[in-house]
Amino acid sequence: MTAQLRLYRVTEGRMDAFIDAWRSGIVPLRRAFGYRIDGAWVSRDEHRFAWVVSYDGPLSWEENEARYYSAPERTALDPDPASFLADQQTWLMEEVSPDP
Repeated sequence: MTAQLRLYRVTEGRMDAFIDAWRSGIVPLRRAFGYRIDGAWVSRDEHRFAWVVSYDGPLSWEENEARYYSAPERTALDPDPASFLADQQTWLMEEVSPDP
């Protein structure tokens, strides 16, 4: 399984609108493409939104990302949740057991 940590700085004053667009657009679409949403967190004072998305399907992470981002459903999202972001960072991660 591949997981990705996604850390966003949301434009000031837009957090609630971003969360609404993320919940109604991104979450169901990611799930339709075989992703799992492992959790999401917000730091309102810092205008930060963090979430972890994972994928364990037949395609590689890169192949499924290309399929997801080029899908007509993704390009048609209105509003596009990315329009609420001042910046974003992402990291691919692998699971590490807390036990030896």
